[in-house]
Amino acid sequence: MTPSFMRRDRVFDFLAPPLPPDALLDTSHGPILYLEDISVSFDGFKALDALNLYIDDGELRCIIGPNGAGKTTMMDVITGRTRPDAGSAWFGSRIDLLRLDEPAIAKAGIGRKFQKPTVFENLNVVENLELATHGDKAVWRTLVARMDAALRDAIEGVLATIGLEADAYREAGALSHGQKQWLEIGMLLMQRPRLLLLDEPVAGMTHEEIERTAELLQRLAGEHSVVVVEHDMEFVRSIARKVTVLHEGCVLVEGDMATVQADPRVIEVYLGE
Repeated sequence: MTPSFMRRDRVFDFLAPPLPPDALLDTSHGPILYLEDISVSFDGFKALDALNLYIDDGELRCIIGPNGAGKTTMMDVITGRTRPDAGSAWFGSRIDLLRLDEPAIAKAGIGRKFQKPTVFENLNVVENLELATHGDKAVWRTLVARMDAALRDAIEGVLATIGLEADAYREAGALSHGQKQWLEIGMLLMQRPRLLLLDEPVAGMTHEEIERTAELLQRLAGEHSVVVVEHDMEFVRSIARKVTVLHEGCVLVEGDMATVQADPRVIEVYLGE
């Protein structure tokens, strides 16, 4: 059977290509992400307390900390789901994240993956990747679309990156949990993000899937900045270049894994749990 994206009887009028997502992004003067003095309160509880965080372009950063440390709220601020009470958040030196809504932040080049994979289970892998390229998510239009050569090449490249070439035409619902996680990462990659935020990407995976995920994230770093929030310390040790420990809404310790593991404050509030 001819693959869906090769059939010539599918009709779609592609609009003029938009500007690259990172067209305004300028990292020539410093990090790709700046969070400075970010504070967020919910009903008197301070989820973030003057948080400062800086992520370099192309960096792979792991964020760890006990439950309630502020990790999810931090990602909510970066992606526009939560507005802070105080502070500033910049994507590069030109894009003020606090002036943008969620769709605009995603379009600017920030992609977020939640812990539970969200894929279209009745569609195959290629169709999921194709759908991810369309910002309006108009399913009925997208499913009658014919891919152009550039989109086909992009999908083939992402399939190779996430290791699902052999499963390109399997329904997403038939994939293993780990494969669904990789597919969702692939769907983010189709949107050409410069910064990826990944929430517990290896939760529920087999040992083999965890190893493959570690390899994937290490390959993505460099071309993308990757921020991983994770509780699996063995996984963090396998990929960590720099680790930030959050506690009570602010940075407790930051450094390489050896430094973090040896810090008595980290042992007391987190690793000693």
